[in-house]
Amino acid sequence: MQIPKINPYFALAIGVASVSFSAILVKLASAPSGVIAFYRLLFTVLLMLPVFIIKYRHELKFIEKKDWLCSIAAGVFLAFHFILWFESLNYTSVASSTVLVTLQPLFAFAGAYLFFKERFSMKAILSGIIAIAGSLVISWGDFRISGMALWGDILSLVACALVTGYLLFGQNVRKRISSITYTFVVYAISAFTLFFYVVLKGEPLGPYPTVDWIYFVLLAIFPTLLGHSLFNWSLKWLSTSTISMGILLEPIGATILAYFILGEPILWTQILGGTIILAGLMIFLKDEQNSKVQKKEAVSI
Repeated sequence: MQIPKINPYFALAIGVASVSFSAILVKLASAPSGVIAFYRLLFTVLLMLPVFIIKYRHELKFIEKKDWLCSIAAGVFLAFHFILWFESLNYTSVASSTVLVTLQPLFAFAGAYLFFKERFSMKAILSGIIAIAGSLVISWGDFRISGMALWGDILSLVACALVTGYLLFGQNVRKRISSITYTFVVYAISAFTLFFYVVLKGEPLGPYPTVDWIYFVLLAIFPTLLGHSLFNWSLKWLSTSTISMGILLEPIGATILAYFILGEPILWTQILGGTIILAGLMIFLKDEQNSKVQKKEAVSI
């Protein structure tokens, strides 16, 4: 495999910082959840369209049937991930929602084992448990504030499972298709799915306040193009489990942003949980790095 021009871990960090703005922008928008998700993906596809047509459209004829099926599944999973997660923000706080929606190692470890036969060291499993425990500490403090958040928490958890499925479907496809082509195809499928969802549900596509359209565009640029697109690019170099562990940092960034922008308080449980998450993340990434070094040494021998 060729050496990437950009360190994939650096790309992952930029992606996590970008998606941290997602919950904030969704909270600020007044449109229904399905509409916000639709315009987020629509504007993303429109922004990517010129580059795709000029440089990458020829790659469509090289996509095999199985890759089309996986891309369609990934697009549908992503669409409903956005719907359920955005809806959860109507019922619970940014901290609680982002914590639950980023508990992806819980699903990624199981999915990678069942579908791709990936094996994990005890240290990697332990680090995942530590990070998930940190997430639960954050959510525990938030749960105590309002029992009405239960429905939002359930929606967030289901959204978490869906986005993990989206990443798992893309893991193998991304190794055979360029990042731009794969991302454009999946986002287009997702936007198509969301359009039919909005129409069937009877949610109006407009008019909305000017500020809402600004939020839609910002959602397309930052969390999507600089967030999920970088995750898609990273799939060629990093495993789904590694990306899922990195995304666990999103609740920390989102909680800090919610404090300054939305005025949501930061609880001591969120600080403690964030520290535990970072500890688990560092253990996992260190173990992943050691594992790669050992594999290279074994091949050289």
